[in-house]
Parts: sequence; structure tokens; C-alpha cells
Amino acid sequence: MIVVHHLNNSRSQRVLWLLEELGLPYEIQKYERDPQTMLAPPSLLKVHPLGKSPVITDGGVTVAESGAIIEYILETYGHGRLVPAVGTPERLRWRYWLHFAEGSAMSPLLLKLIFDKIATSPMPFFVKPIARGISNKVQTMMVSPNLKRQLDFMEAELGKSEWFAGSEFSAADIQMSFPVEAAAQRAGLDATRPKLMAFLKRIHARDAYQKALERGGPYSFAND
Repeated sequence: MIVVHHLNNSRSQRVLWLLEELGLPYEIQKYERDPQTMLAPPSLLKVHPLGKSPVITDGGVTVAESGAIIEYILETYGHGRLVPAVGTPERLRWRYWLHFAEGSAMSPLLLKLIFDKIATSPMPFFVKPIARGISNKVQTMMVSPNLKRQLDFMEAELGKSEWFAGSEFSAADIQMSFPVEAAAQRAGLDATRPKLMAFLKRIHARDAYQKALERGGPYSFAND
């Protein structure tokens, strides 16, 4: 039995969604973030040395990292579902987006989160102008341009097909859900990019997505 070590408001929601799409049985071990630091609890260190989520256990196997988990589940239990056929252009796109989600898309989103917090965190009054100045400079010169370039790229790619890998829904869309949702929550993704907003509406309307929310609990990114 697959056990999903599920952290609230985290990437592990995608794993629950994948399992629901495949109709596989699974159990959930829930963990809550520290309300002050928003970090995962130390108890996750007992599951994996990095103490982060998502991570799954399946008998004697432990798998961490979203992309690796998705590939493991599909290779072990997917029977060809949610993956385009080998040798097709769609399969190449599928692999690209599966890795783009964490390899490229999340970096500027994470930087934005960090520098937003620097600019708004309590600190001595004489330090605040310096911290805000540095934050604004980094965001203006690096973070915002990268975010715009990536969102424009994703919008254009969804103009080529309904889903990221092609005309059929796939696990690449599950993997891409988190950066797109995060962009809508904290990086200015809005109706000016209608293809991405339509993507959010489509995934949020899926029965398996809703079932995963019911089992996983509160997930603040499930908005469009």
C-alpha cells in the first residue's frame, strides 16, 4: 500500500491527485507546518533524511521529489495511463514539462516569496529601508523579468494545445499545477493570460482533483 506523507499546503497535494486519477488505493500520513516558520515538522525526518514533503513509502521503498514520485507511480502502477506513447512528440513534451515544473518554474516563484517576506518582515527601523531597497532591486532586476518570461512562455505553449503535453490530459499537467497555482496566488497570474487561467479552471473542475482535496484537507492554492 502506498503511503503519502502529506504536508498541508504543499506539493504533495499533486501526489494525492495523481493517485485519485489512477484510482489507486493509498493511505495518508498527515503533517502540519510550523505556524511560525511554515517549515515541515521534524517528524518528517524519520521518513526521509531531508525531512521534506512530498515523500511516499511503498512497502520497503521510499521515494522523494515530486517528479520522481510521479514517474515511480506511473511506471509501477500506471499501465500506460497519463503518459503519451513512447517515441511521440507528445512524450517529449511530457518529459519536458514534468521537469520544467520544478527545474525552472519554481525558482523565481520561490525567490519572489523570499524577497516579499524580507520586505514585509518586522525589523529595526534603521534596517528596514536597506532591506526593502535590496528586495526591490533584486525583484526588479531578476525575479520579475524571469517570472514574466516564464508565464509568457507557458501561456504561448498552452496556445498550441489544450494540455501541456498535447491534446490529452497527462501527469505533466498534474506536475505543472503547483507552479501555475502558485503564480496565481503570489506572482500576478491573472486574466491577462487566459490560457493559463483556463488551465486552472479545467484542473480544478476534475473529479479526481476534488477527491484529492477532500482527502488531503485545506489547500490554499486551489483557487483560480
